[in-house]
Amino acid sequence: MTAAQESASRTRLVGGPGMLLVWLYGVMVVGAVSRSVYQIATEFDRAPLAYSLSAVAGLVYGFITYSLVRGGETARKAALVCCAAELVGVLTVGTWTLIEPSAFPDATVWSDYGMGYVFIPVLLPLSALYWLRKAARAQRPDAG
Repeated sequence: MTAAQESASRTRLVGGPGMLLVWLYGVMVVGAVSRSVYQIATEFDRAPLAYSLSAVAGLVYGFITYSLVRGGETARKAALVCCAAELVGVLTVGTWTLIEPSAFPDATVWSDYGMGYVFIPVLLPLSALYWLRKAARAQRPDAG
């Protein structure tokens, strides 16, 4: 792949709906990281699992944001795997908070499938997975 082709493939990940995904993931990075840093620093003993999971969510969002901005096939594949893991995390934690609410004395970013964040945590990986798969099809030489 030439430098121009690599640059074009990187641009495709952040063009159109990809730019919206980058913006939304960026907002989620700021929200999750700032929330977890404050909670871990001030009241960690109250709900260590919830605050640690929020920090993990922030790191996941940060990696996905970076991958989308970075572009290229390797970054797209890494973002795809990370978005799938994010979705599993949201579904697992969301279900866990409904089945065993006593395990979470305070909410995480992924509690109740992201209800505290207008369900963006469950909708975002679904949207990103769709977009990343669509970007992969568009990059194939036989795609029309």
